[in-house]
Amino acid sequence: MPRTDVLGEELQRQRDVLKRVGATLKAAEIPFALAGGYAVWTRGGPESTHDVDFVLPQDCVEEAVQKLVENGMDRVAAPEDWLVKVGRDTVVVDLIHRLPTGPVDEELLMRCTELPVDSVTMPVMSATDLVVSRMLALSEHACDLSPIVGSARALREQIDWQLVRQEAKRSPFAQAALGLLDSLAVTDRSILGGDDA
Repeated sequence: MPRTDVLGEELQRQRDVLKRVGATLKAAEIPFALAGGYAVWTRGGPESTHDVDFVLPQDCVEEAVQKLVENGMDRVAAPEDWLVKVGRDTVVVDLIHRLPTGPVDEELLMRCTELPVDSVTMPVMSATDLVVSRMLALSEHACDLSPIVGSARALREQIDWQLVRQEAKRSPFAQAALGLLDSLAVTDRSILGGDDA
């Protein structure tokens, strides 16, 4: 089978599982939002070819897993302490309760937008929160800037760059990513025509 067909089937499985998780959490009235690559895709970026990410408060995680298992998902072991995982049809879904910016809370969820995600309307993380989370996740052991550049380019007009600059001060890696985005004329500096006022 050609690789493009295999990739297309995998992407369709991811979308199907994404919709199942979103619909299940909505029906259970559990606060959540779509995050990660699929949130970027929903907001106009390239489609994710990795896993599916959702964010939710930590005190809702066990109820969410229980509802998802009841609806055909499998619990998947996760060594990390900031998320739990479920899966179906080879697709793994991360249920994240702590981001690099801190715990998932009501304030973050209030900044989300209800958007249609391949026919299911659900809350989607803001473009600003998506970029800030990716930038603050950078470290000496994980410093791939390509996802940040791609998502920032695609979502640039939706991003509050002043807030990104403020949050980037928390990490030298985030500051380096922001410097690259400035040099590539992706950020507000290309609009302002120089340094910040």
